[in-house]
Amino acid sequence: MSVADLAFYAFAITAVAAGLFVVVSKNPVHSVLWLILAFLSAAGLFVLLGAEFVAMLLIIVYVGAVAVLFLFVVMMLDVDFAELKAEMARYVPLAALIGVVLLMQLGMVFGVWQFADDAQSLRASVTPDATEVHNTAALGQLIYDDYIYLFQAAGLILLVAMIGAIVLTLRHRTNVKRQDVLAQMYRDPAKAMELKDMKPGQGL
Repeated sequence: MSVADLAFYAFAITAVAAGLFVVVSKNPVHSVLWLILAFLSAAGLFVLLGAEFVAMLLIIVYVGAVAVLFLFVVMMLDVDFAELKAEMARYVPLAALIGVVLLMQLGMVFGVWQFADDAQSLRASVTPDATEVHNTAALGQLIYDDYIYLFQAAGLILLVAMIGAIVLTLRHRTNVKRQDVLAQMYRDPAKAMELKDMKPGQGL
């Protein structure tokens, strides 16, 4: 067994174990830390595959931004996780049933799984030759040259989803004073100010 094989098994076992501890950890801060370990293990697997650029993106974006943001939010918000877990316990039987159904479906799929004879050639025809083009340049060529319209369409879908989430969660409260920019811009200075003649010794 080579060093690459040992590294693969080490990263794979660490990623699976970290993902399991993310779910079963009682402390949410510990769950975020296990999630960071799972991301790092996945980045190691990408390095073994020769996709160093994707591995660095995974570390910078997910570990350096998303996971750290989760950690700060969990640590700053005073959330009663005991109450949330008590509410979640009611749905454990339904979740177990869904999990069993998914496992049965996966077993049925892997039981009849067959590789096509030309699967490797079709997969290799999409990407450039790794000996001639670096994986970062090949990734840029695929995203921004060969599949630019699909990439832009995916970005538009994410934009629409973000706008939809903002619209669905936006609530206009009547008791909150909001800034009206147009009313401030078009106000009449003569009506905005009032001059009063104050006599000496007289208060407001």
